[in-house]
Amino acid sequence: MRLEKCWFCSSTVYPGHGIMFVRNDAKVFRFCRSKCHKNFKMKRNPRKVKWTKSYRKLHGKELTQDATFEFERKRNRPERYDRNVVENTLKAMKKIEEVRVQREAKFWEKRMKGKKSKERKEAAVELGQAIHLVKAPLAMQAEPSLTLPKVPEKMKVKVSVSKQDESQPMQG
Repeated sequence: MRLEKCWFCSSTVYPGHGIMFVRNDAKVFRFCRSKCHKNFKMKRNPRKVKWTKSYRKLHGKELTQDATFEFERKRNRPERYDRNVVENTLKAMKKIEEVRVQREAKFWEKRMKGKKSKERKEAAVELGQAIHLVKAPLAMQAEPSLTLPKVPEKMKVKVSVSKQDESQPMQG
């Protein structure tokens, strides 16, 4: 069973599924669904369409450089059947999948590292701008505790030291 890749979005095309387009120069394009085929006919660039794998990799949304991707390459040369080789290959495939999942999880955590604090700041700003939508202005005047708490600003205070205090050492 040969699994092909969609030319446009790079998803898997299973046997009996999708659309195959053969150009006049005998170049074969396979598409997973009509959405990809229509975008191809409209001459859209997959690197500029946000939902494609090539866009996501180009803009740093997914892993691009990883040794586990080498195993996914298409091989056209058939191999002679050997029971031991098949057994080892299946074991390796499971291990490679585990490694890939771990690396993708780590990559995702690294990408989302500062997202929570950023979302909180944006939510606070939005709430500050639209607090009148949450509570009526008269209610806020009547009860000031309904407004957002004020962030204490830095205050400069001059400290004056008398000459008598300077001459006496601290006792303690």
